[in-house]
Amino acid sequence: METEKFRGCRWTALMAAVLGLVLLCSMNTAQAQGDPFAPGWDLNLERSSLAYQSIKKTSDGQLKVESNSFASFDAGIEPGGEVNMTVQLDSVDTKVDLRNVRMRFLFFETFRFPEATISMRLTPAMVADLPEKRRKAMTLPFVFEFHGVQADMVAEVAVTLLDEKRVSVASITPVSIGVADFGMLENLTKLEQAVGGVEIVPSATVTFDLHFTRREMAVEPEAPEAVEEAPVATSFALEPEGDFSAEACAGRFEVLSRTGNIYFRRASSRLQEDSFPLLRSVVDIVARCPELRVVIAGHTDSDGSDDANMWLSQARAQSVVDYLVQNGIQRDQLRAVGYGETAPVVPNTSEYNKSLNRRIEFYGVSST
Repeated sequence: METEKFRGCRWTALMAAVLGLVLLCSMNTAQAQGDPFAPGWDLNLERSSLAYQSIKKTSDGQLKVESNSFASFDAGIEPGGEVNMTVQLDSVDTKVDLRNVRMRFLFFETFRFPEATISMRLTPAMVADLPEKRRKAMTLPFVFEFHGVQADMVAEVAVTLLDEKRVSVASITPVSIGVADFGMLENLTKLEQAVGGVEIVPSATVTFDLHFTRREMAVEPEAPEAVEEAPVATSFALEPEGDFSAEACAGRFEVLSRTGNIYFRRASSRLQEDSFPLLRSVVDIVARCPELRVVIAGHTDSDGSDDANMWLSQARAQSVVDYLVQNGIQRDQLRAVGYGETAPVVPNTSEYNKSLNRRIEFYGVSST
């Protein structure tokens, strides 16, 4: 009797050991080699979400929280624990086309900075007890590169081992990002002006829920689940192919006119090279508005004589036309007009205001 009881205990202990071994191996098949991240994990975009929350002050003084997302991002956990994530900022999704365009051109300046990246390194010790706990909270330091600036940050996350093939990493608390820390206060001002002077709090919070699949299983179909999760990210924000509608063209020309990213030397009509990133986007938009004749309007501040400013504004508008023609736009679709100092957007009472009045604007008129 004692022998049977002893054998039963040994069998129970053996099964517990086997179960523990299975859980330990569920993070990877190379546990015996000491790398819990091998052979690597890939992001499942359809089951992942990445969003940011901003706060606006309405005209009656009320605070309004808005949440927007990104439709396109990618990430991977490499053998050795290196984590890299890339966010395509052009995929910002506000669910309104014109608002997406404003975010791309006025705030993110995706024609200059198309991506944001996150990188970090995990260690085996961080996940050693995950097979046993199944879910744990972690404080993860990471490097965030955004708008040409790198910053060291931390995120409070919950890591959940869903099964031997899948793991999720979700924010416990939102990650706060200050606009000034990334040199984007002027961008925020442009955005505020574009939406009618609405005040926007100069910081945002980011939340995420990222699902990863073991790389060796990525090519295999997932087992059906009792409840199918609806995809969170969509392709709504991604630019449609083909020609734009007249309304979409008008909205894009209005936003392009507010960017302020077309540069000339003082008293010169020669385009500077840092104008080219935006102008490449202008080429794409004009080409997709074939039913419109596009007017390129030049404006100056009040410094100098009226005649000199009229000539300079015309010459600068013509330089933009010449660039577009050199890059594939038909000349008969374009018209350059100089307004000199006759149409300021603000009084020429400061150097900042003068910089706003020195501008290139775009608008479309019917070609019929």
